[in-house]
Amino acid sequence: MSTPLAEKIKALIRTNGPISVTDYFSLCLADPEHGYYRTREPFGREGDFITAPEVSQLFGEMLGVFMVHAWQKHGMPQGVRFAEIGPGRGTMMADMLRVIARLAPTLYDNATFHLIETSERLQAVQRQTLGARAERVTWHESFDQMPAGFLLLAANELFDAIPIRQFVRTQSGFRERMVGLDADGELTFAAGVAGIDPTLLPEGHRNQRPGAIYEFAPAREAVMAAISERLRMQGGTALVIDYGHVASGFGDTLQAVLRHAFDPPLAHPGEADLTSHVDFQRLAEVARETGLRVHGPQHQGDFLMGLGLADRASALGRGRDENLQRQIIADVERLAGSGAGNMGDLFKVLAVTSAEVPLAPFRRAD
Repeated sequence: MSTPLAEKIKALIRTNGPISVTDYFSLCLADPEHGYYRTREPFGREGDFITAPEVSQLFGEMLGVFMVHAWQKHGMPQGVRFAEIGPGRGTMMADMLRVIARLAPTLYDNATFHLIETSERLQAVQRQTLGARAERVTWHESFDQMPAGFLLLAANELFDAIPIRQFVRTQSGFRERMVGLDADGELTFAAGVAGIDPTLLPEGHRNQRPGAIYEFAPAREAVMAAISERLRMQGGTALVIDYGHVASGFGDTLQAVLRHAFDPPLAHPGEADLTSHVDFQRLAEVARETGLRVHGPQHQGDFLMGLGLADRASALGRGRDENLQRQIIADVERLAGSGAGNMGDLFKVLAVTSAEVPLAPFRRAD
């Protein structure tokens, strides 16, 4: 069964020819009329996927602990700008603020808090989630609207939703992967004519078989470059959490999620969430090229356990009824465990800093 956006894309292709994967990605998420984030409530159990902050308050609390630690290692500067890009329902910011107010009241009292969110609908949801703390928060539609000052920044599941380009190996080298129409007029993948500079490809690209996919994400790198440049100029730490891989390579990671299950990427444009895995090696390289120190990436499970997730979970469950204790144990497994359905291995954590500071639980910066 087709979707309104599928029909719109088919008409576009019939008029102008095949479109790139990056254009298809952008239309699926942000088309003004039928885009997924314009028309859906994606988050939570009633949506299509559940992010880590929605699994348990423990996730945001651990990030709050990390941010306080980073602020202390930077020498406890004044005038801190504390921000989150892509804050979803506002759950993670609410949990971080609660921890910061308790652990570092000086930071909480003197910092300004910022959410970068383009959707007015989600801004309203975030205000409701934050409750009384919403009075402390300023909303911005873009990162460049942030006021100057030392920055502590969190970005959870931001980069996976920024469109990618894909290139497919053909007999004549790597060519941009396109979305066109098959003989029945349905959406299908095809190889285009545009190539890619071979210097941008990972080692071993000449040995890849026809059909191999390389994903390149200049839009993601541009966002990382803007964050890195801000940190270089004003000082601070940024924490990036997403699912992805630690080394650049080959493979098709474009995926759609509909009602908590994987869906073919071309099946329900506008009605399924579209994402791809994040190349953490490239994000780290962008930060290094800007002159920042890079911590990680490491697995989310190692990061959370290293910050004291198990101890905090024990404290949260102490004296509670047995059902709640079992739920807390299950939440810890979901956030930090490995294997199907768990986030501990699939999700990676990368921190970048403007100064040479040791940040637990990372071993050392490079």
